[in-house]
Amino acid sequence: MPQTFAAADAVELAVVERSGFVESRHSGIAIVLAADGSIAEKIGDPSSLILPRSSLKPLQALACLSAGAPLEGERLGLATASHSGTDRHVRVVREILAAAQLSEDALACPAAWPGDTATRNELIRELGQPAPVRMNCSGKHAAMLLTSVVNGWDPEGYLSPEHPVQVLIRDVVERLIGEKVSATAIDGCGAPVYAMTLFGLAKAIHRIGTSSTTSPFALHRSAGALVEAVRTHPWTIQGPGSPDTIAVERLGVFAKHGAEGVMVMVAPDGTTVALKVLDGSLRAATAVALRLLERHGALASPDVADTLSKLTLSVTGGGKDVGAIRPAF
Repeated sequence: MPQTFAAADAVELAVVERSGFVESRHSGIAIVLAADGSIAEKIGDPSSLILPRSSLKPLQALACLSAGAPLEGERLGLATASHSGTDRHVRVVREILAAAQLSEDALACPAAWPGDTATRNELIRELGQPAPVRMNCSGKHAAMLLTSVVNGWDPEGYLSPEHPVQVLIRDVVERLIGEKVSATAIDGCGAPVYAMTLFGLAKAIHRIGTSSTTSPFALHRSAGALVEAVRTHPWTIQGPGSPDTIAVERLGVFAKHGAEGVMVMVAPDGTTVALKVLDGSLRAATAVALRLLERHGALASPDVADTLSKLTLSVTGGGKDVGAIRPAF
């Protein structure tokens, strides 16, 4: 049975420091690809297998575009997102479903409360309930349903690995990562997710992040549109005050986290980072990715420092800042 890398194969990526004392350590693996796609740095063994979780969403959304799904702008951003369930996010997800002439009942993702605290509190005050459309993956699910409808595929059972939309996605994923997937698992939202090497994921994200809307190749034009949609509408990719949205807004990167400590990020010049934190924590993932891009000259140090100050990285004691979560390099 395929499995992720062992603890002995991981390298320290970040530490948690409290009053000058290193309290915890996050280990994992990472890879940096230069703007031309060559390997610029390896931390640990990037040929190790991982489950990309929601970092797979750009590939899934691109597969939907390649099959003719009419997604652009905010709708394309939501198809790629792990959104925080605000009313603004939900409005766009409903627009995608309406384009497919489907109701929210067609969504097969679990019901969830909004990830956005203010939206959740308001929903509770109004005696609302968790709903699939509020689930962070509902944009991806709506895109899969729309892709099914426009191709004449029965949307019923769209999460089955044998359904045409999932067969299509797996084919596009394998083309982008340049390898056969090693295993198929079920993601938290119920959709298939595929085991691959971290290097394969990095290659795919680099290809997407460096594509142009003027490319002679249709898949590259679609990838360029996807990245442009996220950079133009950064609120779609996650939500107000969230790490992915902050990084996109402030630095112009293309960023997409995945559960269990996965992060991919492409700088405006094409330099690409992919990483996996072994213990599954995401709290240091954005900071580590930004520091790696900075180390390779893709982002300016003052800009990275300013962005890190906007992330939730402080360690508190007695209501005061006494330390920080920080990259180990």
